[in-house]
Amino acid sequence: MDRSALARGFTGISAVMDVNKDYLIQLDQQNGDGDLGISMSDGYRAVSAYLASAEETDLGRLLLKSASLFNEAAPSSLGTITSFGLMGMAKALKGKTEVSLCEMADAISAGVNEIMIKAKSKPGEKTILDALVPAAETLKAHCGEGGQAAFQAAAEAARAGSESTRGMRSVHGRAAYYGDKSIGILDGGSVVGALIFKGILDTLD
Repeated sequence: MDRSALARGFTGISAVMDVNKDYLIQLDQQNGDGDLGISMSDGYRAVSAYLASAEETDLGRLLLKSASLFNEAAPSSLGTITSFGLMGMAKALKGKTEVSLCEMADAISAGVNEIMIKAKSKPGEKTILDALVPAAETLKAHCGEGGQAAFQAAAEAARAGSESTRGMRSVHGRAAYYGDKSIGILDGGSVVGALIFKGILDTLD
């Protein structure tokens, strides 16, 4: 996996965010400010455009710049959280121009851990982490099986993790003000997490 593979992955993510933009807006309007679809579409489009034309080959530097661009294009809470994840991946891949799938899986896990540390959150709190954590763990467990099989398993884990947020109570952000009324509602952030892995899988299919 190198710069071109990274670019293809983000192109896939950007495409799936664009397709689901209105759906994410609808989800966010239930207990947020309704800008989720807009910020994720804008953020991933900015990163995809950068990676498509970047001459840099150091994966760490590419992701560090991507984190900055995402934060600028998606000035929202999830935009900042996503930038944390990209910075965590950047640290793990610093100085590397090509890595194996298992090394990329380790970098994704590092990015997810960075989110948990910086956002002071963990799975079970009705956030994007409920999709990202099981997906990252599954990707690591299946990385020896090849890209398509590994990301297929990870995408399924992310989707199941997202669906599990219906039974959770929101404890972060604006959604937390709804208290028990948030139970039964699918968390928009977790859907974004599931869409990330779907977007990558789409490029492999």
